[in-house]
Amino acid sequence: DALTIARNQVLSPDRRPVVISGPSAVGKSSLCQMLLDAHPGTLVTSVSHTTRKPRPGEVEGSSYYYVTRDEFEALIIKNTFIEYAEFNGNLYGTSKWCGKRSETQRLQKTQCQNGTSKQTIIDQTAKGSVVLLDIEMEGVKQMRQEQLKAGSQINPRFLFIKPPSFAVLEARLRGRGTEDEGSVQRRLAQARAELDYAETGVHDKIIVNHDLGEAYQELEDFIFNKSVVDGQR
Repeated sequence: DALTIARNQVLSPDRRPVVISGPSAVGKSSLCQMLLDAHPGTLVTSVSHTTRKPRPGEVEGSSYYYVTRDEFEALIIKNTFIEYAEFNGNLYGTSKWCGKRSETQRLQKTQCQNGTSKQTIIDQTAKGSVVLLDIEMEGVKQMRQEQLKAGSQINPRFLFIKPPSFAVLEARLRGRGTEDEGSVQRRLAQARAELDYAETGVHDKIIVNHDLGEAYQELEDFIFNKSVVDGQR
């Protein structure tokens, strides 16, 4: 609407891509969607590939591109992904190329499908957009390696969404009702690893999601109003 457009014009954000990570059920997807709804003319996001089954309410091509493990591994061989990782027995990856799919590509899914490439990130940034990437811990490590390469044109900001406590995170995860006990335990083990990794100082900012509205405001302020300060919390 006009108010949103005017607000986007007034703000002068740091246009570098934002890599958002955090354990399952911490609220990443909700926060990203809130950002996209509030800033449709400024923020863009990538759609990752995954081998996991769609959850209720998820949409092919919007939530993820859903592929088989064989299809995913074929994409790895083709050097499709900027980053990819296995999480809870499923593969996730952000592809390198973004473009219009042919009907054959859409049906086969063995070709790269509207992912986010290095060049796309650069191009979108040049156009004034901020690219949001919601990725897992292994993906963060790979993006950090990409950032450190000599001559790399991708210099993302890294942000971690943290739960108020591990008990709260477990309650949120169980409250979804979408995981069996084995899956819950694997996700909790992964969450501990991600929380430990966050303590190493690899992220530019950590936001504790006590309250979704407050976390959103802090996230928005970080993206639009603040320069990165090492160690800022």
